[in-house]
Amino acid sequence: MSGSSTELKYQPAHEELHYINRSGWLRAAVLGANDGIVSVSSLVVGVAAADPTPQAVLIAGFAGLAAGAMSMAAGEYVSVSSQSDIEAADIERERQALLDTPEAEERELAAIYESRGLSPATAALVARELTEKDALGAHVRDELGLSEVHAANPLQAAIASGLTFCAAAALPVLAAVFAPEGRIIPTVVVTTLVALAGLGALGAHAGAAPKIPATLRVLFWGAAAMAITAGVGHIFGVSV
Repeated sequence: MSGSSTELKYQPAHEELHYINRSGWLRAAVLGANDGIVSVSSLVVGVAAADPTPQAVLIAGFAGLAAGAMSMAAGEYVSVSSQSDIEAADIERERQALLDTPEAEERELAAIYESRGLSPATAALVARELTEKDALGAHVRDELGLSEVHAANPLQAAIASGLTFCAAAALPVLAAVFAPEGRIIPTVVVTTLVALAGLGALGAHAGAAPKIPATLRVLFWGAAAMAITAGVGHIFGVSV
């Protein structure tokens, strides 16, 4: 044995692969793609049921694509910005509370750990050590339930939602463009259902979730949306 000492460092036996860090942009992307397919295909089917001329159908499809993409991007940005503002305000209130009543905040932290199963002594020790290291970080994480993984990112959500809406909405529009004469509705419906099935499976795969429930979910609501819109267009004979 040599005279020099060897420092042993702890290394985890394995590193688990998690997908929760994808939840923010993945939610916005799946929402944008799903809304793009369902809303534009429903619009195309509804218009075709009222006025099957290719010009009317294509105008409605392209208008729906442009308006929907901007609406989705703007809506995501505004809604996620509101969430971000609420989070920032809560963090600032917590920061001020730590300055005004640090002892009470430490007891509150200890109570949280005790409610999760730690003994009172252990909970108090954990709260004290975490407070000494990063009091605000501990309260933000354990009292407010916030973390970098779940932090709201308005621009990321807007871009993901807007781009995926455009890409997905283009499918029913292209299906209408290349549909045989007099076959716009069945062509768009079949294309939409296939695309929705692929979207559901892809979204589940990206999040490592079960594929069948996700696929059936989007298929059911997509088919329902198209059926209702086609019915409105057929009954009233107007663009919807």
